[in-house]
Amino acid sequence: MHKLGLSIAAAALLGGMVAAPAIAQNQKTFYLLSHGGASDPFWIDWNAGATAACEQLDVACRISFSGGDMASQKEAFNSAIAAKPDGIATTSAQPGLWTEEVAATKAAGIPIIFFNTDDPATGRQAYVGADLGQAGVSWARYLVDHQMVKAGDKVFLPVEVPGASYQQLETEGIASVFDPLGITYDVVDAGTDPAGVIAKMTDYMVANKPTAVIALGDLVAASVQRVFDGAGVAPGSVAVVGWGNSRETAEAVKAGYVNAASWQFPSAQGFIPVALLKLASDGEPIGYDVLTLSLYDATSVEPILALYNK
Repeated sequence: MHKLGLSIAAAALLGGMVAAPAIAQNQKTFYLLSHGGASDPFWIDWNAGATAACEQLDVACRISFSGGDMASQKEAFNSAIAAKPDGIATTSAQPGLWTEEVAATKAAGIPIIFFNTDDPATGRQAYVGADLGQAGVSWARYLVDHQMVKAGDKVFLPVEVPGASYQQLETEGIASVFDPLGITYDVVDAGTDPAGVIAKMTDYMVANKPTAVIALGDLVAASVQRVFDGAGVAPGSVAVVGWGNSRETAEAVKAGYVNAASWQFPSAQGFIPVALLKLASDGEPIGYDVLTLSLYDATSVEPILALYNK
């Protein structure tokens, strides 16, 4: 497990933009632009990694969170280009969203990498994160291989931002396994408000009684235990897989509410883009991807819980 010497508690954020210290003379400046929300469990840990990298590499970082507002992220991206920094890293919540911006970034000679969600068609220089299609395949295969679903069953796929690239890619992976087997699935908009997520997921569970759940995002995954308790669903009676980049989901795995969850090494996913931008700004080539993904269950959850309990 990559710990990177980080304290997750130190990552708590109060707003969409993380304040940065004054830039020292000749200090390199990087912009890191996320489509996520600053209070989302994954992005809290991601920010801890990014912040640690900025400090250790002695670079100035401008970190922003758009909270799913693509217009806001686009404005932040163009402002970053105009500032002529030493590097830009961004997520890509929708395919084709940053085609023009990446072209402008490269034309300006600014290193550009993607993290968390990819769009290789843009010509970005590197990617740090999970293969989201493969994540969907791994969840569906887990349910099938462990005989938790069969032909005719319906699987509940809650997600925070339906239509986002992560949902599309994950669902494509799931479909490649389920469709040939006659297993159906519902992609359901749970929203991004924590209380609303719990209410919508609970309503679906009560009304539809699905055979299994695949949580397509960390906020919905982190809500599973509370949803099951609220809906009167006993842990283990409905199979659950999905993302596991939060303390809540790791605890739910240990308690038996979630069978298996995927870990994206969020702090490392924050640290590595900064390190790659530093290499690129120093003239080193960075034409490679770094994949961060591992599936854990009750037999392998303890190192993750230990990290959260530091």
